[in-house]
Amino acid sequence: MKYLPCVEKVTQPQLPVTASVIWLHGLGADGNDFAPLVPELHLPDTLSIRFIFPHAPSMPVTINGGYVMPAWYDILEMNLDRRVDEKQLIASADAVKLLIDREIERGVASENIILVGFSQGGAVAYHAGLTSDKPLAGLLILSSYFATSSCVEIQSANKNIPILIQHGSADPVVPEVLGQRAYHFLQERGCNVQFESYPMEHTVCFPQIAAMSRWFQTVLIK
Repeated sequence: MKYLPCVEKVTQPQLPVTASVIWLHGLGADGNDFAPLVPELHLPDTLSIRFIFPHAPSMPVTINGGYVMPAWYDILEMNLDRRVDEKQLIASADAVKLLIDREIERGVASENIILVGFSQGGAVAYHAGLTSDKPLAGLLILSSYFATSSCVEIQSANKNIPILIQHGSADPVVPEVLGQRAYHFLQERGCNVQFESYPMEHTVCFPQIAAMSRWFQTVLIK
């Protein structure tokens, strides 16, 4: 089986891993981008979590003049509706589902697996999580948009999982309205979704990281 290459960090290596977080980076970054945040989450010593940060493949990106860079899918137009290559996005989501299956094979219950995605990675996390037939612990979506909302078929296994959307109110790259659209789309379908806004641009901030930590603990400590 060929898996996406990943950076991995375990919070308490001396303990058996009981939960996994698969965290997808944004356009032009790689798996190293969010790895330094793990210690900043200040998670309890009793939680041994494997954080997995996959590297996206490199491909030409239309909105960047065809320049080859790490990307989960091609973005064809940088308008508010974000016309994207849905086939590439779904292929990336399928690759993430293989990582979910691998974590299950490594002994982590699917109900203890969280998907996180920033920007492009969030669009992939939406699709991978909501179309998975394995019940997950939750989805954390950062400064992103639901690119496949028009074609997604939400599986019953993940219809009611906790979904937390966090977005910057001053985001010039992915306007906050796109995060709000995703929130309302999921809310209208009866999903268990929350929305949090932060006074920031296309990034993360310390109050947001503290909120992430609380949310991780809420969905993983049962």
